[in-house]
Amino acid sequence: MEDSRRNFLKMAGIAALGAGASPVLNAFAAGGGPAATPKTMKGKDILWAKQWGLVIDTRKLTTAEDLKPLIDACHKTHNVPFIDPAIVGHNRHEIKWLWQTGYANAFPDLEARYTHEEVETRPFLVLCNHCENPPCVRACPTKATFKRPDGIVAMDFHRCIGCRFCMAACPFGARSFNYRDPRPFLAETNLAFPTRTKGVVEKCNFCVERLADGLLPACVEASNGALVFGDLEDPASEIREVLRTNYTIRRKVALGTGPAVYYIV
Repeated sequence: MEDSRRNFLKMAGIAALGAGASPVLNAFAAGGGPAATPKTMKGKDILWAKQWGLVIDTRKLTTAEDLKPLIDACHKTHNVPFIDPAIVGHNRHEIKWLWQTGYANAFPDLEARYTHEEVETRPFLVLCNHCENPPCVRACPTKATFKRPDGIVAMDFHRCIGCRFCMAACPFGARSFNYRDPRPFLAETNLAFPTRTKGVVEKCNFCVERLADGLLPACVEASNGALVFGDLEDPASEIREVLRTNYTIRRKVALGTGPAVYYIV
């Protein structure tokens, strides 16, 4: 009787191990990221990207009003609080994933004496550049900031200790620090995405939670074609076609970080 019981438990353990190992093996097969199963994006079957990237056509986004729906879509989706400077008396506690700035701030190394006036006054959408060589990842002592196999520079909010080394390392000012509890400043909460706490750094994540469901990033979906998102390593992708047929620039390329965000000017 004891031998039969022992054999049963042994076989049950092997079966359980096999069932549990399957998703782990799938993850390794995808290079440590999500399992390489077909996803649906705009009606097309795609495999998980090797390097996600974004192209911003600034010719289609010429006013602050053009950028507002994109910023609002991002911030609403990710529970980014609006901390009114008029209430707190300053804007040092502002949290932002997407925001607008001028050409001279976005591209200080490309500013020229005779740059066209329309370009100089055009608002530029800026965000985390999800760099090929992200200095923020190297600076983070807890690995709260890490680079995924698909090129996205992501964050684990629970591992963040608020040291802000990543903020000091980022040359694009793409990170915000929660000096206060952000939750009271949310007009509404998206329950599908976590809220943060005081003492945590946050930034754009290229909508990894939407990509996992085969959806485009919220800003891209709201852009009416002004933003193109896709796999930079796929020669047949839409984003590569856009890069082939348009002259683009990137921010602070001389620093060697390898930004994955491109701008058509």
